[in-house]
Amino acid sequence: MSSTTSTTPSSSPPIARPSKPASEALLNEKWDHAISSMLIRSTLGLSFGVIFSVLLFKRRAWPAWVGLGFGAGRAWEEADATFKKGDTANRKEGLRVIRP
Repeated sequence: MSSTTSTTPSSSPPIARPSKPASEALLNEKWDHAISSMLIRSTLGLSFGVIFSVLLFKRRAWPAWVGLGFGAGRAWEEADATFKKGDTANRKEGLRVIRP
């Protein structure tokens, strides 16, 4: 019988891609948290607004909008604080850093 030869091409090594810098990974994590927090808090505010609208305010629309605004505002402030805070792993919490 004849000898069989493999016709598969030689496999080349995988392309080495540089990993993301730590700062980019940290920023991506902060954005993910900010967006998910915005969705969750806005939805909770809207749902409380709808419940209060149905129960107390004769099905008016403004309590739902106010609840949505409160939820989105709270999430915005939390995200703003995390972006302004930066990476505090090497700083003590609560100390103000004054740069020359």
